[in-house]
Amino acid sequence: METANLRTFIKVAETGSFSLAASQLFLTQPAISKRIKQLENQLDSKLLDRHGKQIQLTQTGLALLPRARQIVQDIDNTKQQISDLEGNPMGSFSMATSHHIGLHHLPPILRAFTTLYPKVNLDLNFMDSEQACKLIETNELDLAVVTLPFDNSDKLAIMPVWNDQLIIICAADHPMVNIDAPTLIDLLRYPAVLPSHGTFTREAIERALQDVRAELIINLETNYLETIKMMVSVGLGWSILPQSMLDDGLYHLKIPTFKSSRKLGIVLNKNRSQSKAVTAMLELIEEVKD
Repeated sequence: METANLRTFIKVAETGSFSLAASQLFLTQPAISKRIKQLENQLDSKLLDRHGKQIQLTQTGLALLPRARQIVQDIDNTKQQISDLEGNPMGSFSMATSHHIGLHHLPPILRAFTTLYPKVNLDLNFMDSEQACKLIETNELDLAVVTLPFDNSDKLAIMPVWNDQLIIICAADHPMVNIDAPTLIDLLRYPAVLPSHGTFTREAIERALQDVRAELIINLETNYLETIKMMVSVGLGWSILPQSMLDDGLYHLKIPTFKSSRKLGIVLNKNRSQSKAVTAMLELIEEVKD
């Protein structure tokens, strides 16, 4: 089996579309179809069922997909190891980070990396921390720098880098600003704008509020912290955000009983050997560790 055909099959399976696969692989749609047909002929089995514009994997296709990913990964690892024998980091690797970390923590690290290692092709992806951890587990990413999960995983190696203090914020004209000695009970009488349920940041917030016997009133949930910051600034509700996001347009509401933080850092697959390029990135991140 040709590696190109396997890569094409994986991309079609992931996108569910011949046209999207063609766009992402910089090929024509007929070329995609030809590669899939070649792979089916080699295996003497149908891999995909087409129902109009929808594509579904056959039982053979479902069985092949994880094996194809492993084969491609093994080939890429072998190429990387051979490349590493030459000394300096080169080749490519895929890395994911959240929008918040990408904006507030990574720019100087990325600048240093691209300056020091110009021969490395860094495929940087912005996504939710939860999605990045899943892709690390399935070996679809080499490295993630994200909000860290609270629960341990048999497949993930987790290394904290930054301790991100969370604070209560609201607009300067919010009613809570005028309360003497405000409490969490007072706060929970007003609507909130919070990170989406199921995110690691939301879990940190819920852990901090778990002793308060009151229901949260939520006006809006979103994964994007910058959106939350803007909604709070226009008075849609209070929120809990990283202290680094505090600016003149927001009020830091100090309640002594509230303490919360989240860990930001590195996530790797425990069972995956790391290339010199990934190791070089890890060393740069380690230099800025809190």
